[in-house]
Amino acid sequence: MAGLATAARGATVQVDVLDTAGKPLADAVVFLDSADAARQARPLAGVEMAQEKRRFVPGVLVVPVGTEVRFPNHDSVRHHVYSFSPAKKFELKLYTGTPSNPVLFDRPGVVVLGCNIHDQMVGWILVVDTPHYTRSSAATGRAQLDNVPPGTYTLRAWHTRLPVGAPAQEQALTVPAAGGVAASVRLAGLQP
Repeated sequence: MAGLATAARGATVQVDVLDTAGKPLADAVVFLDSADAARQARPLAGVEMAQEKRRFVPGVLVVPVGTEVRFPNHDSVRHHVYSFSPAKKFELKLYTGTPSNPVLFDRPGVVVLGCNIHDQMVGWILVVDTPHYTRSSAATGRAQLDNVPPGTYTLRAWHTRLPVGAPAQEQALTVPAAGGVAASVRLAGLQP
């Protein structure tokens, strides 16, 4: 019976994310794209990218297309949050507290965040068109996606150390109807 339940839920996909030297890479975002996955993607509710101690928290946020994100400022100073990224251009001029209107992320891609007042503040929002996404482990560089429906996907891996504007690295991946599949990704061109 356990095998039947597993088959109904989907397969497990394990991805080892490595740098060019073959060392495990922590905090890479791994996601699976396909036309079916895009139809299954749903926006998240209650998502925030806060500012605390003059940093974006979390430093990297992954959200499905259509998600609205609030930008609460928990610092005692004002921030001016902006992005000039093609996936989402916006500006929240000098403010404290939480702006009344969240920002809608309606296109997939990498959104680099900055603060006009505090140049050291950098954050990222990765907008994906799939419900199948996760981050690689700090200890092993391994990312695991559970309950992935069988099919053919584009496996994508992205990291903050990729050059600004660089797309996620991609490769084809076929997910079986039961069991699991393993893949390995080497991210080239990482900055220190």
